[in-house]
Amino acid sequence: MTVHFIGAGPGAADLLTLRGRDLIAAAPVCLYAGSLVPEGVLAHCPPGARIVNTAPLSLDEIIAEIRAADAQGQDVARLHSGDLSVWSAMGEQLRRLRELGIAYDVTPGVPSFAAAAAALGAELTLPGIAQSLVLTRSSGRASPMPAGESLAAFAATGATLAVHLSIHVLAEVVAALLPHYGAESPVAVVWRASWPDQRILRGTLSTIEGMMDGEIERTALILVGRVLGAEDFAQSRLYAPDYDRRYRPLGANPRFPETA
Repeated sequence: MTVHFIGAGPGAADLLTLRGRDLIAAAPVCLYAGSLVPEGVLAHCPPGARIVNTAPLSLDEIIAEIRAADAQGQDVARLHSGDLSVWSAMGEQLRRLRELGIAYDVTPGVPSFAAAAAALGAELTLPGIAQSLVLTRSSGRASPMPAGESLAAFAATGATLAVHLSIHVLAEVVAALLPHYGAESPVAVVWRASWPDQRILRGTLSTIEGMMDGEIERTALILVGRVLGAEDFAQSRLYAPDYDRRYRPLGANPRFPETA
């Protein structure tokens, strides 16, 4: 018996890996985070599968479901939204499973920041502008931020920021970032990235608060940085004809004999 932790993607039911789909289809038990995992993903569950929405359950109750499946020798598909490597609460479940000697594996999923960038048609790292992406959040009831992990500290680097779980404190986010990025810094808010009702707001640190209409209150990602909408960036050397690399050595392309 194995518990398969599966990243179910950011929202669109077809943004699911083939491995994740096949594991779901083979598991007689499916535990899913119902507040965020789309029901379309559950269509891959086999007929007769036990399907449990874990949104209203405590950690002890979730582990009890897994132990019951373990007693029956039944694999479990454990679905979380996005990718499991950040803010998934997977770590505490894995710790309990290690204590119980229950086998598990992890299948990654499409993270929300990647879906948001795709919706914007944006690359979040551009030559000469930003080569780092910071995934962060504001303090919340579930998890406070450790000392040193402040928005101001990350903003001081000039990196592109993907601020999760913070749309409800947008004013605080703007106030923390303004001294470092400036009032005209581009901002995008992507609500329910990849869902059918996805919405995108584009503005600046000085305008984005005024663009909110009260409906966007959860599952929204805030992206901040000069890469958003930038056109004045340098061209990457990766595809330059005189760039010697293992797969394209100098002189190998007859169209560019001068590079030999």
